[in-house]
Amino acid sequence: MRKALRTLKGYTGRVMRDLRRQLDNVPAGPLRERVLDMLVLTSRLLRQQPKDKGKIFSLHEPEVDCISKGKARMRYEFGTKVSVAATIDEGFIVGMRALPGNPYDGHTLAEALEQVEVLTDRRLNLAVVDPGYRGHAVETTRVLISGTRKGMTPTLIKLLRRRSAIEPEIGHMKTDGRLTRRPLKGTTGDALFAVLCACGHNIRKFLAHLRALLALLIGALLSAFTAGRPHGNRAVAA
Repeated sequence: MRKALRTLKGYTGRVMRDLRRQLDNVPAGPLRERVLDMLVLTSRLLRQQPKDKGKIFSLHEPEVDCISKGKARMRYEFGTKVSVAATIDEGFIVGMRALPGNPYDGHTLAEALEQVEVLTDRRLNLAVVDPGYRGHAVETTRVLISGTRKGMTPTLIKLLRRRSAIEPEIGHMKTDGRLTRRPLKGTTGDALFAVLCACGHNIRKFLAHLRALLALLIGALLSAFTAGRPHGNRAVAA
């Protein structure tokens, strides 16, 4: 593996040095700027070390972060972290935003709650979050952290148990909403695609509720129509 990496670095360095030698032949303009930007990224890629911060994992998407998942099946994911806020009963997404730079979850809670208040035009009284949001420093909204046991009433314990209901919603957005691979480029594309995924998820839930309501109406109409029809006389043999 190390030998293969050294070989790839050697090839990349040769191409980069050749481009630098031919750079004077590239006319000034957008193309030259793109070549210069790519040379800078490639130089950073060749110089970075395993323990460095802000490493480059993709040349065509330098904003990609390495996100530690802590799961045996998938320890790391490469992309952009996204915060998701959903209603605790219905599961509708009321806030979703991209978080470039892989920030600590607790430092993003205030911004996530602010987005929810802007979109819903309501101030939140209670937020139920996972243990990763410890140290959030939010004072305007009561925050319940999953796993808390001290001073909990039966009602609050029930709300804490409902927090895990957001996990299936995220799973549906990854599979049905294609959240796992966004087609838009850059940090602006990340932000737009996160909001679009939330909108699409809510629309799918609305359509599912409408289909269920339509099925109930059709069933009720069929039952009423069947009950209102007169039954024909039947001969009974004794």
